[in-house]
Amino acid sequence: MRSFKMNDMITRALEDENKNSIEGHAAVFNQTTDIGGFFYEVIERGAFDGCDFSDVALFVNHGQDEIPLARSRNNDINSTMQISIDDIGLFMRAKLDIVGNQNAAALYSAIERKDIDGMSFAFRIKEQTWENLDSSMPTRRITKIAKVYEVSAVNNPAYEATEIYARDKNTLEEAKISLDNARSASKNTDLELEREKLKLKLELMEE
Repeated sequence: MRSFKMNDMITRALEDENKNSIEGHAAVFNQTTDIGGFFYEVIERGAFDGCDFSDVALFVNHGQDEIPLARSRNNDINSTMQISIDDIGLFMRAKLDIVGNQNAAALYSAIERKDIDGMSFAFRIKEQTWENLDSSMPTRRITKIAKVYEVSAVNNPAYEATEIYARDKNTLEEAKISLDNARSASKNTDLELEREKLKLKLELMEE
């Protein structure tokens, strides 16, 4: 599980009668994202098919030590947050308790004033493929996501803004480990192929 910020996310404060709803996309299909300078990442269309959205929490800047501002428990009409997939990507709509929760009121105000206009999410990958592992910046294509744990409104939606990531160094370390594992697996496959070629060549020589 890890989280990252996506470019061009739009979070909206909705002008409903209670003035307490927000919505936005936490992920966009087929958008290339720079993961800490280690590799590029693309979420493929269909990656969320069959994904577990049963209990997704809403935070600010991935503040998982804080009380959630909304939650998708059972992800139905009675949930304080609904998660869905549309043509763009991962969409969320949440109802905030702006009367009883000061943090919720502050978030709504910040979004309405456009002080916060980004979103992010934390998830667990089920299936992925790698491209150009020999290059300095390979590409990971996420084809299936098993579960989404949380979505967050974030100060800076562009990945290069390191303010949020400064408190989440484990995220980048996990990304580096994932890349190292992929490269190691690729090298092992190449080595096994060379061994098979050599074995076949020796057998032909013996004949």
